[in-house]
This record gives sequence, structure tokens and C-alpha cells, in this order.
Amino acid sequence: MENGRKVVPKKSGISKIIQKGKMDIGFFALVTILLTIGLLMLFSSSYAYALAYFKDSYHFIKKQAIFAVVGFILMLIISKIDYHVYRKFAWLGYIVSVIMLVALLILPPMVEGATQKRWFAIGSFTFQPSEIAKFAIILLFSHLISANYKQMKTFKFSVLILGGLLVLVCGLVVVETHLSATILIFCIGVCLMIIGGLKGRYIGGGAAIGGGGVALIILTGVVGYGSDRFTYWIDPWADAKGKGYQTIQSLLAIGSGGLLGRGFGLSRQKYLWVPEPHNDFIFAIVCEELGLVGAMVIILLFCALVWRGFSIAMRAKDKFGALMAVGLTFQVGLQAILNILVVTNTIPNTGISLPFFSYGGTALIILMMQMGIVLSISRSSNVEKSN
Repeated sequence: MENGRKVVPKKSGISKIIQKGKMDIGFFALVTILLTIGLLMLFSSSYAYALAYFKDSYHFIKKQAIFAVVGFILMLIISKIDYHVYRKFAWLGYIVSVIMLVALLILPPMVEGATQKRWFAIGSFTFQPSEIAKFAIILLFSHLISANYKQMKTFKFSVLILGGLLVLVCGLVVVETHLSATILIFCIGVCLMIIGGLKGRYIGGGAAIGGGGVALIILTGVVGYGSDRFTYWIDPWADAKGKGYQTIQSLLAIGSGGLLGRGFGLSRQKYLWVPEPHNDFIFAIVCEELGLVGAMVIILLFCALVWRGFSIAMRAKDKFGALMAVGLTFQVGLQAILNILVVTNTIPNTGISLPFFSYGGTALIILMMQMGIVLSISRSSNVEKSN
């Protein structure tokens, strides 16, 4: 007590950014379940390939398990940090991602044998700057839209400024011949703009321009994308031993799974039939081993994760938190949808991974950190309830 008044101790710099509320247990549980199933399926789908090419059946799962543990710990730590801290780095993150994307175009391919400029390599450590760009767009757009919410009805801000920032990143990514990441980043940006209050007539125009741009890239062969993507999407058997091979083997795996699947670990197509079954086409092995029922359970888990993420966004205390939760959750849901559509040959092959399942340490860590931010937003909205 001081002069009859209760003295409240001042918070230190660190304590100011620590969240006190309870995390959303439902979202946390869904992330944990998807991560666990993903690791099990990665091991099952990869051990034959790992043994054949690396003389070690555990080659991929050992690395992925380490990344999963690191990512899980980081998710828990980040969930305790006030998400408003990241707002200070919105412009910095965007600028750094643009610089890295430009550097990829200038420098020769850094991954041995790669013809596409998608990766930075530092020794044995590799990562795709497009993964950074996805988060950078979500962070910057959440910051700008929430700070200039009333200007979202104007053409200058919503189309010229936000659209220009989005087109710059998408243009750099598409030149790297990474169509799937381009589609993801574009859709994420447009989603946030629509939620932020973009006018209806601007939405139609943007959709037409975006769809036309993708079609132009694929059909005319701009930056390496040829019309043969459509040719072998419509009829993969036209080049059954070449460009249609992966799609055919994927469809055979899905079809042979039937209703209940062959059983965990009993896939036949993973024995060097499906090329690199632990990456983009891991869902085909999931369907073969777990069947239609197992595949539907996984799809429903992704749907539940998106629904729970959107629920967190609706309960967020401010527009910045709501937009961040929507953007990060939408990214996971859209990426899962696109991967499943590619694997089932519903859309042309664009080369896109399945969140929580496909092999890739850096991508997994970034994904888990993003899930930590969503949990941080949920903690903030639950502070009053927990007090």
C-alpha cells in the first residue's frame, strides 16, 4: 500500500506480450490429431522409397519427426505471445519476402538437379521463400485492412494499393514456375480483401483477371507452363509412361483402396510406383491404405479445423486478429483442397503439398508456428472468461 492506495506493479517488457487466456482446446486438438496422423502416414508412404534411395527406411520420418517436435514446441510458445507483436513487422516481412523472391530469379538454382527456382539452400538446409510470402501477405493485409477499414470501399486503396502489393508477389512467384503457390497467395489475398469490405464489382473484376491470368499461363506456355498440363490432365494415358505416369499411378492407388482400404502399411503403389509418395501425392497412399472411409475422416478433420479457425476469428477482439485467424486458417483449408483435387485428377497437376502430411521440415515448422498464432488469438478472446 502507498498513501492508502494499492500499488499495482508495472509489467516488464516480456510480461506485456504474454497471453493469459486459455487456448481453444478444440483447435489445438485438431492440429495435434492431424499432425499425428500425418506423421504415421508419412512413415508408411515413405519407407520403401527411403530404403531404395537412401538405404534407410527411416530416412524421412526421422527428420520429419524432429521438425514436428520443434514445430509443436514453437506452436505452444507462440500461442502464449500476444499476436499484436507481429503487426510491427508487417512491412518488414513483406519487403524481405519480395527481396528473397527477386534473389531467386537472379541466382542460379540452389538445389542440385532442380530446374525450377523455388528453393534457397544453405548447406543441407532448404526452404521455399514462397512459404514466407504466404504469411507475409496475410500479416500485411491484416494490418493494412484493419488500420484502413473505412477505405476498403475506395478503388485507390482496395484495388490499386492492396491489389498492387498482391500482384507483385504473385508475379514473382509465378515466374519461378510455382503455379500452386501463386494460386494460394492470390486467393488468400483476395479472401482477406473480401472480408475486409471489398466492393462486389471489384471482386468480379479481380476474379476475371486472376482466372484469365492463370489460364494464360497454362495455355500459352508462359514461364514454363505448357498447354500439355491440360492435355495430360484430360487424358493422362496419352503419355502413360511419361507426363501422365504420376497421375495414373495415383488414380490406381486411390481405386485399389476401395471403401475400407488395404490397411495401414499395406499399400502396393508406394513400392516405387507412385513417384515420391511422401510428397505431393501422399493422399493417394492415404486412400489406398485407409480407403474412402479413412480419406473422408481426414477431409472432415480439415473441415473441422477450418470451421474452428473461423470461429476463433469471429470471437477475436479486433479486426487485425480476426483477419489473421481467417487468413491462416483459410490457407490450410485451401491448400488441402487443392492437393486433394490434384491427386484425384480433378484439376491439373500444380505441385502442391498436403498440410501436416507431406514431407518438408521448413514448411511444417512454419505451419505449426502459424497455428500457434491462431491459438494466441483464441487466448486473447478468452482472457475475460478465464479471469
